[in-house]
Amino acid sequence: MPDLTTAAFPPAFLWGAATSAYQIEGAVREGGRTPSIWDTFSHTPGRTAGGDHGDVAVDHYHRYRDDVAMMADLGLTAYRFSVSWPRVQPTGRGPAVQVGLDFYRRLVDELLAHGIRPALTLYHWDLPQELEDAGGWPERDTAYRFAEYAQIVGDALGDRVEQWITLNEPWCSAFLGYGSGVHAPGRTDPAASLRAAHHLNLGHGLATSALRTALPARCSVAVSLNSSVVRPASLSPEDMAAARKIDDLANGVFHGPMLHGSYPQSLLDATRSVTDWSHVRDRDLTLIHQPLDALGLNYYTPTLVEATEAAPAGRPRADGHGLSAFSPWPGADDVAFLQTPGERTEMGWTIDPTGLYDLIHRYTREAPGLPLYVTENGAAYDDKPDPEGNVHDPERIAYLRGHLAAVRRAMADGADVRGYYLWSLMDNFEWAYGYEKRFGAVHVDYATLARTPKSSARWYGEAARTGTLPSAEDA
Repeated sequence: MPDLTTAAFPPAFLWGAATSAYQIEGAVREGGRTPSIWDTFSHTPGRTAGGDHGDVAVDHYHRYRDDVAMMADLGLTAYRFSVSWPRVQPTGRGPAVQVGLDFYRRLVDELLAHGIRPALTLYHWDLPQELEDAGGWPERDTAYRFAEYAQIVGDALGDRVEQWITLNEPWCSAFLGYGSGVHAPGRTDPAASLRAAHHLNLGHGLATSALRTALPARCSVAVSLNSSVVRPASLSPEDMAAARKIDDLANGVFHGPMLHGSYPQSLLDATRSVTDWSHVRDRDLTLIHQPLDALGLNYYTPTLVEATEAAPAGRPRADGHGLSAFSPWPGADDVAFLQTPGERTEMGWTIDPTGLYDLIHRYTREAPGLPLYVTENGAAYDDKPDPEGNVHDPERIAYLRGHLAAVRRAMADGADVRGYYLWSLMDNFEWAYGYEKRFGAVHVDYATLARTPKSSARWYGEAARTGTLPSAEDA
């Protein structure tokens, strides 16, 4: 078998980096933008580390030209960004604010001028606060509002953006936002989290249909799922059943309707004590099950579970998604989450590239013939400049090299992976963790907002230029 750390990637393979609007843009009160749920959540005492928020973030809104030039200097061939819904459609209803759309027009034009392919994500968690005030994702109307917003953005940018993604990690939106409450809007209602999941699915389907009417035929429509690689602690029937329950809640709840047009029966059975699923109406599954052109996979670490006694109410169990007295896993109080062995990142997540390989091949089987993209993969480390101002991050280089080798091995074994987006382009607002966790390949001094490419950025740029994985010493 060839050494897949030296085997070349195909010439057309996309080497990208990813960001999201609220994490980097700042300018939260400019151009008619109104608050999103993350503005409200982050300004609520006790919700984020240090009371941090995205009011300025890393000021990408004003510095995007320099940031795009930096991407080009690093050798990136693709950039995945998200559009801020409240910047484009401030109340989540009605006509667009053209100054908001103009920002994204300028950003896309700048990317194209530098030979960088834009990949646009419509929703990366920043629901307009007015829609949350009306009930948010647990309410059916939000799905229709999302489709209207998709049509607006598609009409405005379809002439210059070819890669479109409806939702980013809907699991986080539904279950961290409405289940455990560790993400915006911070609600803790298990039944509402399952309704939110369904309406996110419906919003995806309706938005996909709307984009089909707005976009030229050459454009690609996808969704990015943070599908979990769920492994049982043993092969006992109890642990296997626990893994199936979590797999349904992490994966099947989204890929079931999106890819196959149905929810897993085992999911419906396991959650009957939480909801009767009467919010699923006739034709919903047909509306959700729209043909896709690609599938995005976000991966960081595998999940290890075992069967246990039902947890007492109010006792938090660590699952890698932040501590809360409320679970993001409705109907799964009899499942315990274990720490997988091995080295860990600053997030406490175990480093295991085999999980990415397994995830790619799972979806090669789940959706045969559908091209795949790794739309997020990366690691947080405590990166600090040395006395000369350089930022060396050999741990991140090792992480990226191992996971990219897993991608290349999956491709050699028959998977159709078309690109990889490193998370993240630069250090930024890391949601409830505030500015404590640094995922960026580019260091940001939060006092001055100066950008400094880390050694991993240079290493990744060399990989992009050569289509191979340099040794760690080449950074």
